[in-house]
Amino acid sequence: MTPPNTDVIPAPLSVETGDGPGFLLDADTGIEAGPGTERVARWLRATVGAATGLPLDPHTGDARRVRLGILPALGGPEAYRLTADADRVLIEGASPAGLFWGAQTFRQLLGPDAFRRAPVTRRQEWEVPAVTIHDAPRFRWRGLMLDVARHFMPKEGVLRYLDLMAAHKLNVFHFHLTDDQGWRIQIERHPRLTEIGSWRARTKTGHRASPLWEEKPHGGYYTQDDIREIVAYAAERHITVVPEIDVPGHSQAAIAAYPELGNTDVIDTGVLSVWDTWGINPNVLAPTDDTLRFYEGVFEEVLELFPSEFVHVGGDECPKDQWRRSGTAQARIRELGLADEDELQSWFIGHFDAWLAARGRRLIGWDEILEGGLAKGAAVSSWRGYAGGIAAARAGHDVVMCPEQQVYLDHRQAPGPDEPVPIGWVRTLEDVYRFEPVPPELTPEEARHVLGTQANVWTEVMEDHARVDYQTFPRLAAFAEVAWSALPVPAERDFTGFERRMAAHYRRLDALGVAYRPPAGPLPWQRRPGVLGRPKDGPPPSR
Repeated sequence: MTPPNTDVIPAPLSVETGDGPGFLLDADTGIEAGPGTERVARWLRATVGAATGLPLDPHTGDARRVRLGILPALGGPEAYRLTADADRVLIEGASPAGLFWGAQTFRQLLGPDAFRRAPVTRRQEWEVPAVTIHDAPRFRWRGLMLDVARHFMPKEGVLRYLDLMAAHKLNVFHFHLTDDQGWRIQIERHPRLTEIGSWRARTKTGHRASPLWEEKPHGGYYTQDDIREIVAYAAERHITVVPEIDVPGHSQAAIAAYPELGNTDVIDTGVLSVWDTWGINPNVLAPTDDTLRFYEGVFEEVLELFPSEFVHVGGDECPKDQWRRSGTAQARIRELGLADEDELQSWFIGHFDAWLAARGRRLIGWDEILEGGLAKGAAVSSWRGYAGGIAAARAGHDVVMCPEQQVYLDHRQAPGPDEPVPIGWVRTLEDVYRFEPVPPELTPEEARHVLGTQANVWTEVMEDHARVDYQTFPRLAAFAEVAWSALPVPAERDFTGFERRMAAHYRRLDALGVAYRPPAGPLPWQRRPGVLGRPKDGPPPSR
C-alpha cells in the first residue's frame, strides 16, 4: 500500500497528525451527505469514485463513512475543517465552497492515483492518514487568466483547465475572449464577429520579429451554449468566470468583421483582416455613438451568459494616434470638454462603467483605465507592475494584483537556450513562490482594497494545450499557494519545504496528464529550437 502523506498544496493553515491508525476507504465506505452538501457528494463519487473504482454509495448502517457537513461557525465563507481517524472522515465547510475545498484536500490525501479517471491498480483499500486540518484562504480572488483569443483553446480544454484550477483551490477564471487576433464568443445580433472575426488566414510563429509563419487558417469560437456549459461547469467547482471583451484597443478582429467600428476617416478599415501577428495594434475603436450602441448590444448578450459580479473590458494598450488624426474623435473631445485623448479613453471606459453599474455589475479593466480618471465603482487589474494597483487602492478602488514582472506565466522559466520561444524575464518556480500580492507601501485600510491576485497566461507563442501546460505548470501550483495560504514575507518563505511537497504534487500532475516543465528542464519535445522569442535580460523591476 502506498504510504499516506499530508503534502497538501496549497499549504493549509494547520495540520495536526494523529497517533492512531488512519481511515481506510473501501467498497463498504459510504458518503453521509448533510443538508447543502449534495453537490460535493456527487463530485466525490464522480472523481474519487472513478479513480478508485469504489461506489461511495450513500451511507447506511454501521459502515465507515465520509461525512459531509456545513458549519458556518468555522470562519470565513471558504473555510473548512477535515478530520480523519480510523472510524470516519469528517469534512466540514463554512459554506458549500469551503466544503468543496475540503474535498479537494481529501483527494490529495488519498494519493496521486486519486487524480486519475479510472483505476490503475487493484487496490481494495485507500488510506487517509489520521489528521486534522483547519484551513481558509487568504484572498477571495484567486485567479487564472487564460487568453483564448491569440490561440484558440477548444471547449474541452477550457473545461480541463477549470478542473486544474479547482484542484489548486483557485476560484476566478478570467476568460480573455476577444483581441486583434480573434473573436471567440458568439454574439447573435452581430454574427460576423464569429463568421469573420474568429478566423485568421495565418499565424506568426514566435515573437513578432520572427521570420516564421504557420501558413494555415487558425481560429474557432464558443457558441452561447458552449459558454453556458463552461459557466455551469465552473460553478459546480465554485469558480466564477469573468469574461473579458476588449475595448477600445485590441479590437482589430471586431473591426475586420464590422469596418464601421474603426476610425474610417483616418484609414480604410474595409481592407483590415483579423490580425495574424503580435504586438500593440494601431487600429482601435472609433469613439462614436454607433460604436457605443454596438458594444452595448455585445455586453447585453454577455451579461445574459455570465452571472459574475465583474465584467472585464480590457482598456489596455490603446494607441491614440488614430484619434489624434481623426476629425470625428477630435470633435468628440471638444463636444465633451475633454483635455486630450487620454480623457477620451477615460470617457469611453466610464460610459461602460455606468452602463454596467446600472445593471448591477461592476467594471474591471487593466491599469491603463486609470489614465484620465476612473469611475468610482470600477476595479483595476494591475499588470504593469505594482504602481497601478497602489494608485488604485489609494484612490479607493478595488484591485487584483497580477504584475507582469511576477505572475505572467508566458514569461520564460529559466535563462538557458532550451526554453521554448523565450519571452520576458526569467520567472522561476521559486520566483513565483516568493511573489507578494500586497505591496508594503499600502496602509492596512488601503490594503483592504486588494481583492486578491491572478496569474496571467497569454498565448501568442502557445499553439496548443501542451504549450499552455508547459508555461503554466508547475508555477501555477506555487502561485496557488501564494493566493491561498498564510505565508510569511517572501524572504522567509520555506521554498525548500514547498519543493519537498511538490515531489508528491508532480505525481498528481502526472496522473492528470499535465505536460508541465520538469524540474531539470524541458524534455526534447518541449523545446522549440530556432523560433525567435523576446527575452529580457536581468532581474525584472521590483515595482
